[in-house]
Amino acid sequence: MESTPAFLGKNTPLPDSPEQAVLDYVPNPRKGTLYCVRFVSPEFTSLCPVTGQPDFAHLVIDYAPGETIVESKSLKLFLGSFRNHNGFHEDVTVGIGQRLFEEMAPRWLRIGGYWYPRGGIPIDVFWQSGAPPEGLWLPDQGVPSYRGRG
Repeated sequence: MESTPAFLGKNTPLPDSPEQAVLDYVPNPRKGTLYCVRFVSPEFTSLCPVTGQPDFAHLVIDYAPGETIVESKSLKLFLGSFRNHNGFHEDVTVGIGQRLFEEMAPRWLRIGGYWYPRGGIPIDVFWQSGAPPEGLWLPDQGVPSYRGRG
């Protein structure tokens, strides 16, 4: 964990892969306060590991910070690094959630991966670190079941 973000205010190229992407974390400015942070990536892309064709998703990441919060530019670069990454929807969605949870150590985290249809079937993938903390206000993720999502 770095206390000063490495990418903030700098011209930073997109990492070649999720493994090469560095996530920056900064001290939680409201340490000890229970609150929810939401990141939404409505135009997330990765590649199908079988065909190499792009897959598109609407990601929603919610977390209750612990000691640190993720710096948003590093998260944007991390998510962008999946553009050339081959992975099944399940692996990509759960992998993003687990990496954030393991590195940032929030009190709680969940991710919803609302994938656009592949072969006529939308695949939605959900992962969370456990039950949300008691008293955490947790809004609905706001993404409806697939009906020509947009």
